[in-house]
Parts: sequence; structure tokens; C-alpha cells
Amino acid sequence: MSVRLALFDLDGTLVDRTAAFADAIADLSHDHGYGPEIEQWLLTELADRADRSDFDRLRATFSLDESADHLWRVYIGRMAAAVTCRPAVLESLTRLKDAGWSIGIATNGASDIQRAKVHATGLADLIDGIAASGDIDVRKPDPRLFELAAARCGTQLTPGDWMTGDNPDTDITGGHNAGLRTIWVRGRPWPEGLTTPHHTVDDVTDAIDHLLTRPAE
Repeated sequence: MSVRLALFDLDGTLVDRTAAFADAIADLSHDHGYGPEIEQWLLTELADRADRSDFDRLRATFSLDESADHLWRVYIGRMAAAVTCRPAVLESLTRLKDAGWSIGIATNGASDIQRAKVHATGLADLIDGIAASGDIDVRKPDPRLFELAAARCGTQLTPGDWMTGDNPDTDITGGHNAGLRTIWVRGRPWPEGLTTPHHTVDDVTDAIDHLLTRPAE
């Protein structure tokens, strides 16, 4: 019997980036004495994703003294301190691991900040591998990121494996194109014309419950 692999998106699926993001920006702005104009710029420009180059743009826009490297490190630290993974999610992942599943994360985002979130939330103790788009400069929905996530888990993708995420395009269409079965965690509007997920849930814990009911293949 082959190893059963369950891949998960990180932001918006396993952790709440949105709430952590607002807190992190507020803390960074307060620590450096930045006014509302800079804070709003950060909230707008980094709303969907952030990497070190954003802080080069920040310095250029507002003629700041602090280096981009320093600001990026501070932002990573503030995000790691603010982000959470609900106990119910950690408990569900523990049950999945105990049931013999291999658990991986396939996430878009800079390598250092995504791994900081994984370690800060306790997810590092439960997953077998993580692939971030910053690792190979390839983003979901590119199938190569899902393949890398499987490899980081010590296996390779098979037709019985699953991808769970909240983004219809990057997670569901991407997972489908990689040959995975997919579970969509509702939240975003579902665009017209996309491939229908194999299963739909309101919470990632429901997705894990669904996986736990699957017979061994």
C-alpha cells in the first residue's frame, strides 16, 4: 500500500494570515514611528503577499533610513508572532498523521516568511515537508510546486493524493492539473468555468474529517 499524501495550502487554509497581517503591520509601524501614510501603504501593497523587494519599494517611496533587509526581518518576526493556527486544526492534523497520512504544505510566498509561520504555529511538528514558491520561483497553480511538496515529504504525487485550499485557481485548479483530488475551503467567490473540486467544506477541519473517512487505496 502506497503512502497517502495530503497537501494543504498555508495562508487562509491552515493559518489566518489576514488577522496576523494587520497586527504585524501595526506593530512594525509603531516600532519604527511610522505615521498613517506609511502604515496604509504597507497594508495596501502587502495585502495579498509580501517579499523582501516590497521593502526596497517602501524605502524608495518614503526615503527611509532603515535597510530593506532589516525591515523584512522585522516584518517576518512580527508576522510569526501574530499568526496562529487554531488548536482544532492542530488536533485534526495530529489525527491525520496518526492515521498514517503524510502531510505536506504547498504555499505561494517567500521561503523564509512561510517557514517562520509554520514553526511559530506548531505546524512544523506535524508536517512532513513544505514547498514555498520562493524555493524555486514557481507559483501555484504550476504543478511543479505540488510535485516539490510531495518530494519534500519523501514521496511523489499519485492519483489518490489530495490538495486542500481556499483559493479556487491556485489550490483547486492547480491541484487538479497536478493530478490531485481537491477539497475547497469556502470563503472566496467561486469563478465561472473552473474545474469543480472533488469535495467542498466550510472549514479545514471538515476537510481533514473527510480524508479520515477515505478507505486505504
